[in-house]
This record gives sequence, structure tokens and C-alpha cells, in this order.
Amino acid sequence: MQVPPFSFDKQLSEIGQELEAAVNRVIQSGNYIGGEEVKNFEQSFADSVGVSYAIGCNSGTDALVLALRALRIGKGDEVITPSFSFFATAEAISNVGAKPVFVDVDLKNYLLDLSSLKKVVTPATKAIIPVHLFGCPIDMTEIVSFAKENGLKVIEDCAQAAGALWDGKSVGTVGDIGCFSFFPTKNLGAAGDAGAVTTNDPELARRIRELAVHGMPRRYFHTELGYNSRLDAIQAAILNVKLPLLPLWLDQREKIASIYLELLDGLPGLELPFYFNKGEHKNKHGWNQFVIRVTSPSFRGREISGNQSSKELKSFDVDLSNSNARDSLQKSLLKKGVNTIIYYPIPIHLQPAYKHLGYTSDSLVNTQKLCSEVLSLPIFPELTLNEQEYVCRIIRELLENN
Repeated sequence: MQVPPFSFDKQLSEIGQELEAAVNRVIQSGNYIGGEEVKNFEQSFADSVGVSYAIGCNSGTDALVLALRALRIGKGDEVITPSFSFFATAEAISNVGAKPVFVDVDLKNYLLDLSSLKKVVTPATKAIIPVHLFGCPIDMTEIVSFAKENGLKVIEDCAQAAGALWDGKSVGTVGDIGCFSFFPTKNLGAAGDAGAVTTNDPELARRIRELAVHGMPRRYFHTELGYNSRLDAIQAAILNVKLPLLPLWLDQREKIASIYLELLDGLPGLELPFYFNKGEHKNKHGWNQFVIRVTSPSFRGREISGNQSSKELKSFDVDLSNSNARDSLQKSLLKKGVNTIIYYPIPIHLQPAYKHLGYTSDSLVNTQKLCSEVLSLPIFPELTLNEQEYVCRIIRELLENN
């Protein structure tokens, strides 16, 4: 059996005709930039997350850049963010001229460690970018409280967490600004790059919208240097078809996660991802990824030679004490047809692009530990029970026989 980490085939079989009709509608209309599809999606998405304004843009990365620019963060400023995230979180900070200040994460939920925030705040600190990684919402109550006490802005990185809730509120509505990605593999995915910025502040919304269109409040009148970061009308049309299905897809993802948690419970050398207790009904995990930790150094499976990611990690002084266990399990699963992904093999603070910041291999120990242990199992709304049981059976056989 072959089990992919993500598949569009089943989704297309269910809504393919609607998607084709939506795309053809845009092509026939001649309104390829802006237009009703974009307006409809921005309003529908704002309504779905419970926020006053949603501004479509070209990508989740652009959403972060626009948010930082809207808050007038730039050269000489510092922005606190976790190193255990996709590179774009920090890249956006650097691209506006500010300095990313990395903090460690909690091993339990893979999210920014709240206790470490106070240790890195300086007079230059202007904002925090917490990441709702893999769909798990961070404690926004504490984040916002800390930010207010220290006069900081909060930009929520919601790229992987569309539909997730903290204390009954959608991610992207609690901080000053929320940034979403609609990359195809996200909970709400377009057919290419797309993103959105959310806020309840009318002035920030105005500024974000202008920055996304060349700093242009009206045609051919430019008040500042902006970007060409518009949400494509075809992508908006596709998202308009998919948005009503997001609640159903989230329920299916949660069901799949629950089955994984049940079938993989108690395995030696395996740590399962954080899951909100049923009593915490106001918090909802988005389950964009189901990420386990392979912590047992006893599992080796077939020896792996010439592994490129391992070579890269070694060259940048990353602890590989447990990576053989994780890498070997991944290789053994692949031989059985189970495709998995590592998010992320190299922490941002140890990437060559940030060598100048002076972080070392012992700077953020939890982050480094996770990078050597995490493995993302297949999860998408159309994953069948048969496929999932097969994945779990293979993992059990591999771990229990070592």
C-alpha cells in the first residue's frame, strides 16, 4: 500500500467540477485582477474567522511582511519569534530591515516558550510573532497580556492554523494582526500561492491594503513604496468554493488525529503531539500536520548512508544524537509505502542565512532537540481509515520489534 503525506486526488473527485466552473467564470469575466471574486472571498473569510477586515495578498510570506510594514517596524527594531518554524517567519522580519530575536519552544506543544519571552525583551523590541505551528494555537491570553505590559505589538503567524481556536476565538483575531497562508497543502488551500491579513483595526487594514498595491490609495497616486502583492482572482474563486467546506475538513482532520493518538499510544520511543482535553472546548487544534517525536536511540532500522539532510545538519553544528532513530524510522516507513515529511530538520537560528546573529548549537536546546526528532505522518481530510490503520500498524511493528 502507498500512503502519501497529502493528496488532492480525492478532493478533486468531490469538488473538481465546482472548481473548474469557478475558474472558467473568472476567465470568461475578464476580471483577472481584483473584482467580485476577491471582494467576496475577503468578506467571507473575515466573517468566517470573526474579524472586521481581511485583505487578500499573494502569499503567507507577504502577509507577514505587510503586517510588519503596517506596524511601521523596520531598521533598528527587534521582533521576537520562535526558531522552530518555517523560514518565512523570520525572513519577513529581516526583509523589512528588523532583527529577528529567536526564543526556544515548549517540547510539549512545539510552540513558543512563554517563560522565555521576558529574557529577550530589550528597548529595541517592538513586536512578537507567535506561530500557531502545525495548527496548534498558542496561549494567546498570556501572549497578549505580556505584550500589553511591555508595549509590544502581536502578529499571529496563522499560516498552518486556519480554523484553529484559542479561548473560543479564531486565530488571527486575538493579536493586532493575523497572517494566513493558502498554500495548497494548508487547511484551506488555493491552487498556488495566496494569503490574507486579518485585523480589527481600520487604520491598519487601510495601510495593509495600500501597501499590497504599490503604496497606492488611489490609482496612480503613491504615498509610499509598497508591493505588488494582490490576491489573484482565480485563486480567490477557488478559495470561495473551498471556504464553506473548511469546518467539515477540520472535523475530519481532528478525527484522524484522534485515531492516531489512540492507535499509537504507549509505543516505546514515541512521543505524540499535544492534544487539547475534551473539557477545553474553547480551544481547537487545526491539525494541519500530525507530528510525532521519535525519541528512542535504540531504533536504527536499516542504516542510512549519504543522507543529505544529515550532512547539512552536521555541517551546521546541529545535535544529531537522536536523528538516526528518526531518520531510520522514516526510511523504513518509506520502504513500506508510508510517506512522511520532516518539519523542520534545521532550526532557523542555525541556518547559514542567520550565521551573523551568532547563535550556536546550544542556544535553543528544545528547538534543536525537536529538529532531530520530529516526523510528520500523513494527514489530510480524505485519508481513509484503512490507510491510517496501515500506517499505525507499520509504525508499531517497527518500534515494538526494536
